[in-house]
Amino acid sequence: MKFYDFSAKKMNGQEVNMDSFKGKVVLVVNTASKCGLTPQFTELEELNKKYKEYGLEVLGFPCNQFANQDNGSNDEIQEFCSLNYGVTFTMFQKIEVNGENAHPLYKFLKNEKKGLLSKEIKWNFTKFLIDSQGNVVKRYAPTVKPLKIEDDIKSLLK
Repeated sequence: MKFYDFSAKKMNGQEVNMDSFKGKVVLVVNTASKCGLTPQFTELEELNKKYKEYGLEVLGFPCNQFANQDNGSNDEIQEFCSLNYGVTFTMFQKIEVNGENAHPLYKFLKNEKKGLLSKEIKWNFTKFLIDSQGNVVKRYAPTVKPLKIEDDIKSLLK
């Protein structure tokens, strides 16, 4: 299995095949609207605006599995991200990232790059960087701010 073998639904319900991102560098993030790390949306959007034209795609996956920090509807989450953080990168419908109902994409990502102690996602804003060939290159802890990943992104965009 490769990153390109999966699909997910955008906020508007449209199914998106990850193979539509072939040739792009992709940053996948599980997000939450009511988390201490929520301000990371600002830096994620900054990276999106700065590098989209060079081939970066930021993909947000809201998740409510951590302390009930994204309990709104998909529409409410989309509106919150737009109004409060000016998010223009692709946001997908809310998913689970751990457990038996974890989205297949996240099962794959966790198997490709384990965290410090286990495969499981520990908190909101865990990030996965995927190169332009669909390889999962690196996993970043939730506390790693998006701009700290900028050099890794730039090296893959070359």
